[in-house]
Amino acid sequence: MELKTHHLSKFYTTEKAAVADVNLVLQEGIHALLGANGSGKTTLMRMLCGILKPSEGIVTFNAKNIMENYEEYILHLGYLPQNAGFYMNFTVIEFLQYIAVLKCLEADYAKRKIDELLELLHLKEQSKKKLRQLSGGMLQRVGIAQSLLNHPKLLILDEPSSGLDPKERIALRQLLSRLAKDTIVILSTHIVSDIENIADDILLMKEGHILFQKTVTDTLQELKGHVYELLTAENEREIIEKNYTVVNCKRVSEGILFRLLSDDMKDKRSIVVEPTLDDVYLSYFHEEAEYVETNLL
Repeated sequence: MELKTHHLSKFYTTEKAAVADVNLVLQEGIHALLGANGSGKTTLMRMLCGILKPSEGIVTFNAKNIMENYEEYILHLGYLPQNAGFYMNFTVIEFLQYIAVLKCLEADYAKRKIDELLELLHLKEQSKKKLRQLSGGMLQRVGIAQSLLNHPKLLILDEPSSGLDPKERIALRQLLSRLAKDTIVILSTHIVSDIENIADDILLMKEGHILFQKTVTDTLQELKGHVYELLTAENEREIIEKNYTVVNCKRVSEGILFRLLSDDMKDKRSIVVEPTLDDVYLSYFHEEAEYVETNLL
């Protein structure tokens, strides 16, 4: 299977593209779309689903234009939007039955699949509860369940770990790893830890552009030798934050332990450490992090 984008762009105004000239080739496996809020991830995913028409370019699935073969395409598609809409007076099982009808699933298959997904996503005990009675994490699991009803060959998940507690996030990662053997899984996130150990490749998106598509190993390689830990006194904090990109810092008994990014580290107290995807993310999006810190802290 193969999902491809061909010079895909979306303009909401004439001044700036929300998505700009994106060319991707995606096959079975987990493809993590990583970027800050407002980078164009949701717009791109909506075009991949065929629910938003591109301004330029096309999307093909197994060499067929999805917009010209949409009825066939959606038979293979599972989609979880970032802000999924629910009929809150439905019970969990009523909602899944309703979605199964919309997906034109055969009744016996739908019943078996719903039972399977309720078990898989630990929703069995909540199956007769109304959706308005559920927590945010439970609602998110219902959203994930509906995306899997038709056993999709292409699964597109926009911020799937939103609202999930740590245990639920681990379970989601395990589920996606199993599905990825014969499914094209595309998930967007700005929570780097959700994808570091399961993604086959990283699609880094910034201001509408895909900056790169690389394996996790190759992504980390670019920061080899540029990530440091540095232990300083409390009164050095201001100068450190001025001169380096700070990934993390914590107070320890000896002072402050910084994790830093630098192309020109001159402090001989520093120690080179192995990079993580958090480091890569901050290397591309430190301006956004600094904005949040300045305006919210």
